[in-house]
Amino acid sequence: MPASASPEETPRRATPKAALILPLVIVVVLLAFLFFKLRALRTGEPQVLPSALIGKTVPDFALPALSGVPGEPSPVPGLASAQLKTGKVSVLNVWASWCAPCIAEHPQLIELSKQRIPLYSINYKDKPDAARRFLANHGNPFRAVGADETGFTAIDFGVYGVPETFVIDGSGRIAYRFPGPLTPEIVAQKIMPAIRKAEQETATPRS
Repeated sequence: MPASASPEETPRRATPKAALILPLVIVVVLLAFLFFKLRALRTGEPQVLPSALIGKTVPDFALPALSGVPGEPSPVPGLASAQLKTGKVSVLNVWASWCAPCIAEHPQLIELSKQRIPLYSINYKDKPDAARRFLANHGNPFRAVGADETGFTAIDFGVYGVPETFVIDGSGRIAYRFPGPLTPEIVAQKIMPAIRKAEQETATPRS
């Protein structure tokens, strides 16, 4: 019976270079995406995650209401694209009860609603009971709340994650988009100027 080959004599299998490089490429791409996402959230630079819908009409959609949500009008209705095309500039916020940054930004939305700015929302991939508790505990600044349980409508808006806020002009065009939680500084420096600009453009229709 022949002697078995020693470890030194055992031929080594060649490892294809592609098999080693591909996982590295995937990791680099994922890290790059996370870097730009975190940069957008921390620096408040929406241009880092540009929206292809800026200047375009909001997607067509019709979302059901969350029954039992406190607010005015009562009951608070669901949300459809037609409600964003009434001739008045409005703000659309995408949020979820499970989103910690959404809780942090909520006082800013309450303050915006006190300025009589039409404020609407899409409740993203949430459980109805949890969403109702969120609004009952933190207050409801929204004139309408659309329940987007599948997340498909948010995808149509190009939403990367929650929260995200859009300024919509009177004709239903997306004038501005901010990804990440609102702060007093972001509202003062980004959202309010975008609202004023959209109001001016709405008052002077495009030729």
